[in-house]
Amino acid sequence: MAGVFDLELHDTPEGEEEISDDEYFEPDDQASLATRGGFDINADGMETLELTENTVNPGQLKVGPKNFELLKVLGKGGYGKVFQVRKISSSDTGKIFAMKVLKKATIARNAKDTAHTKAERNILEGVKHPFIVDLIYAFQTGGKLYLILEYLPGGELFMQLEREGIFMEDTACFYLSEITLAIEHLHSQGIIYRDLKPENILLDNLGHVKLTDFGLCKESINGGAVTHTFCGTIEYMAPEILTRSGHGKAVDWWSLGALMYDMLTGAPPFTAENRKKTIDKILKAKLSLPPYLTNEARGLIKRLLKKSPADRLGGGSDDAKPLKHHAFFRHIDWNELIQRQVEPPFKPSVMNEEDVSQFDTKFTRQTPVDSPDDTVLSESANQVFLGFTYVAPSVLEELNKPWIAEKEPRSPRKVGSSWTGGMSPHQVSLVEGFRVASDVNGLDDLEDMDTTAPIVTKRSTSPAIATKNTAFKQVAFPGSQNRPPHLRMN
Repeated sequence: MAGVFDLELHDTPEGEEEISDDEYFEPDDQASLATRGGFDINADGMETLELTENTVNPGQLKVGPKNFELLKVLGKGGYGKVFQVRKISSSDTGKIFAMKVLKKATIARNAKDTAHTKAERNILEGVKHPFIVDLIYAFQTGGKLYLILEYLPGGELFMQLEREGIFMEDTACFYLSEITLAIEHLHSQGIIYRDLKPENILLDNLGHVKLTDFGLCKESINGGAVTHTFCGTIEYMAPEILTRSGHGKAVDWWSLGALMYDMLTGAPPFTAENRKKTIDKILKAKLSLPPYLTNEARGLIKRLLKKSPADRLGGGSDDAKPLKHHAFFRHIDWNELIQRQVEPPFKPSVMNEEDVSQFDTKFTRQTPVDSPDDTVLSESANQVFLGFTYVAPSVLEELNKPWIAEKEPRSPRKVGSSWTGGMSPHQVSLVEGFRVASDVNGLDDLEDMDTTAPIVTKRSTSPAIATKNTAFKQVAFPGSQNRPPHLRMN
């Protein structure tokens, strides 16, 4: 039994105040003694802690679908869905998260998909940065993988760009500078991102950037190392990916240039009616810039969109350093920026932490149901997902705090006053192991609610953002009207 109860017993130092019995509630009627929340009040008026899996070795936290209540659908992809969820147990009960669900069977069919999934989970665990989304939990069931991420109510930068059409240069500069720091940090860890686009950039409640979706990242790219996987979104892909000639960190700086062009003009720099013609343009076409861009913006875009990675800004051993010294970023204080002390040009208009108004209603209006987990993988197939489970250190720190330190004096009036029903005060139903939010009258389908007067997201009044209603900008450059159909909102 050695090591099971490793308790250090100390005598109370002379003169040090002991915990008073007055802090505990001693009922007048001994017959009314009851167990509450795992604590017994004994005849001496002292509480005794029941030894259960919840109180012994709390660091060994087990999390699964049953611990989360599905609230909304935030997005959907080839491998699964992203949900907004509420935690309904443990120390962070009631907190809102984003849950990414991946289907094992779909991933396991392709060795590269399996490698990318494992890389995403490892990167999210190992990389902590102010402008990169945080992984809180990771767990798996027989047929699915689950990533529990911080919920970012500001939604995708893509949605903001769609609403506004194009950004003014100072607005674009803010977003690009935060993204640059995130990419620089990934590169310092030997990671290339390879999927930089507006849909993969989220905004937190204050308007700061957070990179998400690390499914196409490649690890262990150090020095001049290259990889050859063909991946990404065509319009933002660097030429060396398209030619499969081997690519390194410089591909992310090309994508930053394509993103910058998109922000300032309303569409990526090289687009056509099909994939083949788009690829031909990226490889062969001359860059065309609208006349209203400043010399600083034009200069940075040109240097980021050099077709040769050796000539590209950021393509050398100094990585992001020359970018940060470029005149386009002359007003950026990089030290203040990394401390999140620079005020964002746009603050998302959200009512509370559950607000999903900044996400596409095509998804948020759907009923949040996780599809059945009915696929059974063989033991050998499941071996590739060993070690997927993860709990963020911040969660474990909360669980491992000393019990006395967490204990608060309890008033007799408060004992027994806490709600002892289900974890959510709202009526809930179980779907595939998850609780799904429903109204208190038991109406489970949230889509049946009256939507005749939908809430319209308040338009930004920031002078730093150019809108589609700005006639001069529409004439100078038509903005997102030039965006290819598959890159537009439906």
